[in-house]
Amino acid sequence: MNFADMLRGATARNHSLLCVGLDPELGRFPVAMRGNTRKIYGFCARIVDATADFVCAFKLQVACFSAYGAERQLERLIEYIRRTVPHIPVILDAKRGDIGSTAVQYAREAFERYDADAVTLSPFMGFDSIAPYLAYPDKGVFLLCRTSNPGGDDLQNQRLADIDGQPRLYEHIAHLAQGPWNRNGQLGLVVGATYPQEIARVRNIAPTLPLLIPGVGAQGGDAVAAVRAGLRDGGAIIVNSSRAILYASEGTDFAIAACKQAGRTRSVLDEAQ
Repeated sequence: MNFADMLRGATARNHSLLCVGLDPELGRFPVAMRGNTRKIYGFCARIVDATADFVCAFKLQVACFSAYGAERQLERLIEYIRRTVPHIPVILDAKRGDIGSTAVQYAREAFERYDADAVTLSPFMGFDSIAPYLAYPDKGVFLLCRTSNPGGDDLQNQRLADIDGQPRLYEHIAHLAQGPWNRNGQLGLVVGATYPQEIARVRNIAPTLPLLIPGVGAQGGDAVAAVRAGLRDGGAIIVNSSRAILYASEGTDFAIAACKQAGRTRSVLDEAQ
């Protein structure tokens, strides 16, 4: 089963557009686990158990594991998701972007070492930095397009004078992903919930691509506006929330609190449809 099929299946089964981001920050762990690198796997596995009935995907941020030397715990966590909720796709949030043999190795890391179903990439270096990932035909690839951070304006919102119509950079990326780059139907786009008008513009340009929408919750993105801007027949959306769910409580009830927050977020997304 390829990524697109898994996403459709999980969305339908759990009646959900919600993706829970697993971004461990040791300083925000429950008090009894705080600062202990050995607790990363256990904390995240508890979150998986608590939220699996409310999500269409899990998104795992590589840096939040590798910064603590916890790559083996990341491997174990993906193995755990595979074993306990194999119908839910795993998105590896790596934001890689390189060419040639280096891109080949990054693709191997994402899809062979970690066995992710999809990965996030930076398209800044062009199609040859994307192509090695497309050699894995069952996998999904999300290109950064209009990100949720204010600094995205520095490049993404600038116009391209050499392209007909002078589109903004993020619009040009959406055109490429919907068209010539999407050779096997594997591409999607990352668009931030903090810019719902831009989500709508990307959706008009790329009506059939899945959109991964971060920025809901701690970053202040409007979940309802994001859903209404991005959801279309034939075009899936995946709305990510990380910190608001992971750190809903600092106590021993952290998993229960995460479950409740995930349920509330799913309901908000459902009502916005």
